[in-house]
Amino acid sequence: MVVGPWSPVLGPWSLVLLITLAYAPTLRAPFIFDDTAAVLQNSTIRDLWSFAALNPPADGGTTTGRPLVNVSLALNYALSGESPWSYHATNLVIHLLAALTLFGLVRRTALGWSALPPTRFPAPRPDSTSPTHRPRGQVKDLPHSLAFFTALLWSLHPLLTETVACPAQRTESLCALFYLLTLYAFARGTVCHPLDDKPASFTSGSEKIICHLMDDKRVDWRWLGVSGFSCLAGMASKEVMVTAPLVVLLFDRTFVAGSFAAALRERRAYYAALAATWLLLAWLVLRHSGARGVAAGFGLGVTPWTYLLTQCDALVRYLALAIWPHPLVLDYGTATIAALSAVWWPATFIVGALAATVAAVCDRRPTLRTAGFLAAAAFLMLAPSSSFVPLVTQTIAEHRMYLPLAALCLGLVFLGHRALGRQAPAVLATLALVGGVLTFARAQLYRTPVALWQHDVAHRPHARSLTALGVALLHAGEPAAALPHFDRALALDPAHLSAQRNRALALLHLGRAGDAATILATLPAREPGEAGEFFALGNAFAREQKFAEAAAAYTRTVALEPAHLAAHANLGNALLLSGHPAAAIVHYETVLRLQPGDARAQENLQLAREALRAAPNR
Repeated sequence: MVVGPWSPVLGPWSLVLLITLAYAPTLRAPFIFDDTAAVLQNSTIRDLWSFAALNPPADGGTTTGRPLVNVSLALNYALSGESPWSYHATNLVIHLLAALTLFGLVRRTALGWSALPPTRFPAPRPDSTSPTHRPRGQVKDLPHSLAFFTALLWSLHPLLTETVACPAQRTESLCALFYLLTLYAFARGTVCHPLDDKPASFTSGSEKIICHLMDDKRVDWRWLGVSGFSCLAGMASKEVMVTAPLVVLLFDRTFVAGSFAAALRERRAYYAALAATWLLLAWLVLRHSGARGVAAGFGLGVTPWTYLLTQCDALVRYLALAIWPHPLVLDYGTATIAALSAVWWPATFIVGALAATVAAVCDRRPTLRTAGFLAAAAFLMLAPSSSFVPLVTQTIAEHRMYLPLAALCLGLVFLGHRALGRQAPAVLATLALVGGVLTFARAQLYRTPVALWQHDVAHRPHARSLTALGVALLHAGEPAAALPHFDRALALDPAHLSAQRNRALALLHLGRAGDAATILATLPAREPGEAGEFFALGNAFAREQKFAEAAAAYTRTVALEPAHLAAHANLGNALLLSGHPAAAIVHYETVLRLQPGDARAQENLQLAREALRAAPNR
């Protein structure tokens, strides 16, 4: 019987408890960064029972071409509206399910290794298969320990905090969940699982640990059907899923069939079904090709070569953060690298790592072949976002390591067990504890946007992060503290529209309506939130009794948002007080048409009519 925190019974519950504790602060975090566009400005999630949720905004945002993610956000909106708690709770549940799926995948695969018939490798020592014998340094219940510590280290790694804390990054975690489910269901359908009373026969030699998993040709097609459906769902979550059929085939070749030819021959119908899921992804991408082209940087002067050079630096940075997760940055900006000389050593490292991966995948020795599988899986999972297709809205993004990190954690746990033997669980548990504490501390930052963006600016200052810090300070009621950050952002990028607009709002809050009006008048129309900004500008002028300027600001407000009742009412007041009663009547009547019975509008309309009748007698 398996005992310990990694047992099939205690292991999942331990994961749920520890993960929930580590990420508990995110449940009270506000919307931040991409969440605004994905939730607050996303009109398609407002009605769950219509088909609108299946048609996310075609604006190149985080939900474009990802209908399943958009539907999940619509479910949250139906539950809590614009209150963030349900969005964060759902993100945490998805992360929990992904960790449990990873636990199940590694455990089942490792148990398949222990079911290895002894004839496949050189004969073990005479007593090595005895239920009472375990070689010196052997970890008891190794398959379960491998699974538990892989899932634990991965799920508590601080590098994953952004994905769990930001509802907009659900695209990453939901896709990863379906990716892992695709592999897990395939393993359930093909990997031979030993009976509970059948003793495991691990030895300390690596050639005895890794093996092909099935002697017979038994296949559970029900589980393969679940695998195919999960792959299809993943295609509707994020484009990273495009590599899932390739990783499944590599898993099959490495652990089950023994060769690509045998895998395709024995399961050709299954692989045909997996390949068919690419059709859905192709349709979603082509349907929003214009928006995705903008997000991908096509036509913006960013070439695939420039992006590829940038990703050489990004991949090395990701690996470094996987080992030492500091400093973590929410937004790296849009900077690119144009010269090979600037990244010659990261590029050399990446090329060497790819060559070593190919060599390991092709090696006949099971241990190296398995190491090759893990490395190849990590590279394939990163390829859609971190190769040559330019995604210039974020050239570097830590959330892209969400799923690839699982392969690295499995490699670390396996090496730890081989090198440390019975001491491995204690060492790995210590690493997980440290990771959990760091994750808890990082999650706390997401509850305070000012602190989060201050951390970003300290480690990666650029126009967008500086603007985000200014906005956070503005929302915290500190316009004077926000203004220098907007100024610094505009010094780096004078054309940054968000910095200009929010600088104008800061000036408004500081009572400098004239300066704010000068800025807002130069900005392009129809930007999100602009109607509200001009309404605030009108209110500022009205407080200063500059009614002509207030009327001009309210006029632009109603031009942008014709149904803005307060703007029509205030515009009527400004026109009336500036001596234009006839024009004021039009706006009071508009208010009464949109909201019949408004007593104040009726009273002001009567005053305007009296002023108009008295005008000829002046």
